[in-house]
Amino acid sequence: MEILAFGVQSDEKPLIENAFAGHHDIRCLDVFLSEDTAPIAAGHEIISTSVNADLGAGVLRALAAGGTRMIAQRSTGFNNIDLDVAGQLGLTVARVSYYSPYSVAEFAWTLAMAVNRRIVRAAGRTRDFDFRLDGLLGRDMRGRTAGVLGTGKIGEAFTRIAHGFGMNLLGWDLARNPACVGLGMEYVDKDRLLAESDLVSLHLPLMPATHRLIGADELRAMKDDAILVNSSRGGLVDTAALVHELRLGRFTGVGLDVYEAEAGLFFLDKSLEVVDDDTLARLVTLPNVLVTSHQAYYTVDAVGQIVEATLGNVLDYTAGRRSENVLVPAEPDVS
Repeated sequence: MEILAFGVQSDEKPLIENAFAGHHDIRCLDVFLSEDTAPIAAGHEIISTSVNADLGAGVLRALAAGGTRMIAQRSTGFNNIDLDVAGQLGLTVARVSYYSPYSVAEFAWTLAMAVNRRIVRAAGRTRDFDFRLDGLLGRDMRGRTAGVLGTGKIGEAFTRIAHGFGMNLLGWDLARNPACVGLGMEYVDKDRLLAESDLVSLHLPLMPATHRLIGADELRAMKDDAILVNSSRGGLVDTAALVHELRLGRFTGVGLDVYEAEAGLFFLDKSLEVVDDDTLARLVTLPNVLVTSHQAYYTVDAVGQIVEATLGNVLDYTAGRRSENVLVPAEPDVS
């Protein structure tokens, strides 16, 4: 059986091809799944997609009409998939429940320290042989307070690094993580966390309850010199409200690896085009903001685990097995 994989990065391709060798043929495409590209999948029972694929109702119906019966998404998040429609169409949808939490946690800290110590500005200057220190003043992390919104596996890994820096730890989540408590984390309400934290990092899934969790009110509640990092999902932050606060001169730094309107932009080369997203255009020009293109997960370790889990999902499907990774079973709605 040939499997079609959409949105495959050049670094991912050999990992995917090597993993599937001896199991199934796989054809890797660099184009992302959308209404325009869905017809390519015709005749393929199984496809694999990336986190920025469009798996809304229209695309799912096109896939089902073309013979697709199983979608293996190469990510943990699945907010891009209309699961109700997938269930009605009898599609099996699986995701990757787990991959290295250290990849994202370490990258979140990379963003935090880069904006704190003005690394991008400093690197740009030295390329021009400008070795002044003006405007590069940072702060020690030791003794300051890290606020972690979401203390699951990634949040815990982030907290361990913060503990290593010697920071005070505040957490907010529906359930307490005993490992974080053991590191000295105090669980508090969101308002207190935002008001007292010098560094706020988001490690939450995107769902209706968390959409724009950090909005205008929450941003105003933060310290004027705080650092905000989002390496989870762009929709957790009201980006327009964030730009407004930044234009008022607030925040020491903001590190964003995700953006709420990133679909159609991230993972693509737009350097020769006019990008008409005014909010993003403002963000990338602000001197205390660092935007990266959803790369926090992008390590050999994490991508390798994602590929192996995706292969496992495909093999489970072909063998008629169901694992914890299955979001929608193949049970068509015949009512």
